[in-house]
Amino acid sequence: MFLLNIVKAILLGIIEGITEWLPISSTGHLILADEFIKLDMPPDFMTMFNVVIQLGAILAVIFLYFNKLNPFAPSKSEVEKKETWSLWFKVVVAVIPSVIIGLPLDDWLDANFHHFLPVAIMLIVYGIAFIVVEKRNKTVKPKCTSLNDFTYKAALLVGMFQVLSLVPGTSRSGATILGGILIGASRFVATEFSFFMGIPTMLGASGLKVLKFLLKGNSFDFQSAIVLLVGTLVSFVVSILAIKFLMNYLKKNDFTVFGWYRVVLGAILIGYWLIAM
Repeated sequence: MFLLNIVKAILLGIIEGITEWLPISSTGHLILADEFIKLDMPPDFMTMFNVVIQLGAILAVIFLYFNKLNPFAPSKSEVEKKETWSLWFKVVVAVIPSVIIGLPLDDWLDANFHHFLPVAIMLIVYGIAFIVVEKRNKTVKPKCTSLNDFTYKAALLVGMFQVLSLVPGTSRSGATILGGILIGASRFVATEFSFFMGIPTMLGASGLKVLKFLLKGNSFDFQSAIVLLVGTLVSFVVSILAIKFLMNYLKKNDFTVFGWYRVVLGAILIGYWLIAM
C-alpha cells in the first residue's frame, strides 16, 4: 500500500505541476483526481496535501525567475534593483485582498466548495470567460507591455481577481491572468505577474494548511512525510516544464484553447456526476 501511495503521489504531483501554471485550476483538478486516484490517507491529510504540494510549483517559479526577483543581484544596476523592489511591493499589494477575505472564509470554502459539481461549474464559467475575453482582445492593443509599467492600482485590481480563485475550479492563475488582461496588460505581463503573486499567496496557504493539520492533533509519520515530499518534488520538476511551455506558447498563441479545454472538461464532469448520482 505504501508503494501504491507513492505512485499516486507522483501522479498527483504531475497533475499539480501541469495545472498550477496553466489557467485550468490545479486545486480543481486535484479534487477531481481524488475521484479516481485515491490516496489511502485520512481526509485531513488530503486537504493539506492538495495545497502543500503547491510549494513545489512555487519553488519552480523562484528557480526560473530567481535573478529577476532578486533585488540584491550584483549584476543589477541601482535602477534595476529599485525596479525589483517596486515589483515586490506591488506583489504584496496584490495579495492583500486574498489575505483579508480568504483567511476568514478558508474553512467555509473547504466545507462547501471542495466538491465535484462546484469545480465542474467553475471550469465552464471561466472557460467561457477566457473565450470571450480573447475574442474581444483581438481588436484591443494592450496598454501595459512591461512589468515596470504595471501600477499599484493595477496590482490591487488583479489582487481582487485573485479573490475569485478561492472557489475551487476557478484557477488562481486563470483569474489573475484574466484580471491582468482586462485592465490592459499584455498576456506576457499578466502571466508573469500572476506567477509572482503566487509566491506569497501559496506559501501562506501552504503554511496555513499545515498549521491547521497539526492543530487538529495530526502528525507526520514516515509514510505521510514521504508521500508529501514525493508529491512536492514531482510538482517542482513538472512545473518548470509547464512554465517554460506556457511562456513559449504565448509567443504565438492566446488562451482560447485553455478556455475550450475548461468548457469541455467541465461538461464531461457534469455528465459523469449526473450518471454517478
